Amino acid sequence: MKTALITGATSGIGNATATLLAQQGFRLIICGRRTEVLDEVKAELSRFTEVFSLNFDQRFLPEVETAFEMLPEDWKNIDVLVNNAGNAHGLDSLADGDTADWDAMIDGNVKGLLYVSKMIIPSMIKRNSGHIVNISSVAARQTYANGVVYCASKRAVDVISEGMRLELTEHGIKVTNIQPGAVETDFSNIRFKGDEERAKTVYAGYEALKAADIADAISYCINAPKHVSISDLTIYPAAQSEPRTIHRKISS
Repeated sequence: MKTALITGATSGIGNATATLLAQQGFRLIICGRRTEVLDEVKAELSRFTEVFSLNFDQRFLPEVETAFEMLPEDWKNIDVLVNNAGNAHGLDSLADGDTADWDAMIDGNVKGLLYVSKMIIPSMIKRNSGHIVNISSVAARQTYANGVVYCASKRAVDVISEGMRLELTEHGIKVTNIQPGAVETDFSNIRFKGDEERAKTVYAGYEALKAADIADAISYCINAPKHVSISDLTIYPAAQSEPRTIHRKISS
């Protein structure tokens, strides 16, 4: 039985991926910042498979290190790592941006991904086996005004994925970089700091992707034949033609 570790497993893409992989028989290590929600997810998914939970904020290396030290020996050989946890904060110009928002995005989307990966890659190298899936964004493909730092953080994920592939392919480790377009999750609520009405406008007038759509793609990549490696995958909803353009149907 393979073991998959998923960061940001308490909601959105991470939760959908954890649910699907549990149903497929993977043992799961679910990671998140909210203990009570982790406990709820663990109870739900334990109906399908063995589940171990780790509570930490990946922006802080000491928390990451402490959490991984808690892994029992028989859980340390991780076959699949899904680096899903990340965030977007605000839609301000650089001139008006909140530096705390910048720190949260860079620390979570970039440094946190690196911290978690560093905990797992050495073991994968020793076993000459493994698969790392990094969740980037179409924001990495085209920078947009008032989202410069978020776009930069996701471009960094693309570069890190490429670097991982260059360093790890010889060790039998696959690396997949996934760039989702507009996905209807709590993403916009977080970006707009709880302004639900503003968040709803992001998904108005078209059918956005669902978290389950991205989970399906992740499942395809990690269950592909051994000789097949999906390096990069961009997924748009049918109404989105590029990162900045969504064709909405306006009701009269």
